[in-house]
Amino acid sequence: MAQGRARTSGGLEREIIACLAIADEPMTPAQVQAEIGGDLAYTTVMTTLSRLYAKRALVRSPRGRAFAYQLVGDVSTAQASLTAHQMRALLEAGEDRASVLSRFVQTLDGESEQLLRELLSDAREAKRR
Repeated sequence: MAQGRARTSGGLEREIIACLAIADEPMTPAQVQAEIGGDLAYTTVMTTLSRLYAKRALVRSPRGRAFAYQLVGDVSTAQASLTAHQMRALLEAGEDRASVLSRFVQTLDGESEQLLRELLSDAREAKRR
């Protein structure tokens, strides 16, 4: 990324995910900072990695005095974690969850609706165990 160029919303997260996706091993914040380049502060990279970890897009393991981060799976899995986090945040911000969920379900095509039913059934089954 060019020095001084503004990133779009979520741009740094996408850059970090792409960086980790091509890495051969988990990376520390300093390694990610060096790979991405530009004028990013170490603390900015560290904070973004911590947020991606909190959103369950990354896993981490201790490495010296820092953590080393890697994707939970592939890029698609990491992106799914981010999207799920955004959906949950939007749902929790609303005042009428039932109305929001109802309208969402009404917009689903048949295949997506069936998939949602299966996922809900699987989740119920997993909670019973």
